[in-house]
Amino acid sequence: MLPPLTSYEELRAAFRWNVPARYNIAQDACDRWADVEPDRTALLHVLPSGDVEEWSYGRLKRSSCQLANALKSLGVASQDRVALLLPQAPETAVSHLAIYRLGAIAVPLAALFGPEALRYRLENAGAKVVITNQAGLEKLSALREQLPFLEHVLCVDGAGDGALEFWGLLERGSDQFEGCATSPDDPALMIYTSGTTGQPKGALLAHRVLLGHLPGIQMAHEMLPQAGDLFWTPADWAWAGGLLNALLPSLKFGVPVLTARIDKFDPEGAFNLMARHSVRNAFIPPTALKMMRSVDHRKYSDQLQLRSVCSAGEALGREAFVWCQEALGVSPNEMYGQTECNLVLGSGAGLGVSRAGAIGKPVPGHEVAVIRPDGSICEPEEQGEIAVRRGTPVMFLGYWQRPDADETKFLGDWMLTGDQGVVDADGYFHFVGRNDDVITSAGYRIGPTEIEDCLIKHEAVGLAAVVGKPDPVRTEIVKAYVVLKDGYEPSEGLVDDIRQYVRVSLSAHEYPREIEFVSEMPLTTSGKVIRRILRSRAQEEAELVQG
Repeated sequence: MLPPLTSYEELRAAFRWNVPARYNIAQDACDRWADVEPDRTALLHVLPSGDVEEWSYGRLKRSSCQLANALKSLGVASQDRVALLLPQAPETAVSHLAIYRLGAIAVPLAALFGPEALRYRLENAGAKVVITNQAGLEKLSALREQLPFLEHVLCVDGAGDGALEFWGLLERGSDQFEGCATSPDDPALMIYTSGTTGQPKGALLAHRVLLGHLPGIQMAHEMLPQAGDLFWTPADWAWAGGLLNALLPSLKFGVPVLTARIDKFDPEGAFNLMARHSVRNAFIPPTALKMMRSVDHRKYSDQLQLRSVCSAGEALGREAFVWCQEALGVSPNEMYGQTECNLVLGSGAGLGVSRAGAIGKPVPGHEVAVIRPDGSICEPEEQGEIAVRRGTPVMFLGYWQRPDADETKFLGDWMLTGDQGVVDADGYFHFVGRNDDVITSAGYRIGPTEIEDCLIKHEAVGLAAVVGKPDPVRTEIVKAYVVLKDGYEPSEGLVDDIRQYVRVSLSAHEYPREIEFVSEMPLTTSGKVIRRILRSRAQEEAELVQG
């Protein structure tokens, strides 16, 4: 945890990691509170009716111990993989804690995954058990014969179709469980990367990953915990952002977590939820924040009680930064990381580290740089690849059964992120784009972030995403997909107006030569643009034109 200092420079100089010889996420995120304050509120779960179900740390410990005993009786042992196909819900938190107690490995899977995506991940992970709900069970029913390692499915909505009843198993199990004496380097969690290049890879994370997140969480949330804090995120807990930027650190700090099932991000619903439940701390991905710009925030101004807002997952941009200050009443603290090594760059307005358009500075405890292909550090304003030095507890153990991918992920002592960036003269990092997302057009290398930020400043644009479309002359052209605000209709005149707006605001080589109006963006449940879908669409269009 961060020492009680108010200067970023002093924090960086004073911080030291203190990782114990024995460490288990379940004991640190649950038992440390349950054993001394069993009635302390851990979760506030919003039911479909709107009623709120309260879960104490004591109840969370008892239920997760019962599930750990149940899983053990089904043959789950240390380092076995247990997959979770569940939305935000108490059962999801219970399942994670139970798996960590066993020394097994949790494999969270997004509810939006289709059958083929699920089959690949479950087969690759060799999952022995899946814990899911009725919706997940229906997806799994046709896959069971293709999953030779899968022995049991537990369903939180009841038994049936080859599944055991989750709550029935818990009720028969003891609420006492002597947890596995894990080391901080023992595997606890495996999260699959998005698979932008080739098949998705399982990033294996150790128990120490929670400790590695704490400085970044405290920095982004203005020295969490404070009296009255209440945390909420729309991000799916199957994603590192929802699980490691929100749920587990909040439980570790004793901060209650508001949970609500979100099948599709609703900007009006987000305002309502935060206002109605007096949310104090929120992790909201950039695209979700940009979608919230379509809502008249003024009717919520007197109801919101936010103390901190953190955003990560993609670039926020200047326009959304300024809007957030006005609409939510706080400066959004942008953070940066990836599943393999999360929350290594960050902002903290209270520490004086806050700049619109930047993703922050190195979080205490992490060494981050922008480097050249030979591993040397770039000069200020020189573009290169963002890299993290080995030795931080937040760094992953490796890719599941992919030693070849492990080798290409590192350059000497630097872990390569695959993201292009620059550091300005004041030490702030600026995100340019994924190596995959950077557009090569007529000899120029163009990052999509700056163009997207410019596009949403146009009065008609509600949301925008930019990709490179293959072109026989320029290699690629800039193509923009745009969702219009209410009251605007697609037209050639509007295309020309938006195109000219970007050309004048940025430069002649960056403006989108093609603009396509879409009714909605392909988004994850946390409101993050699934850019690879747009890239594939643009590539297919180019192939059709070229015959």
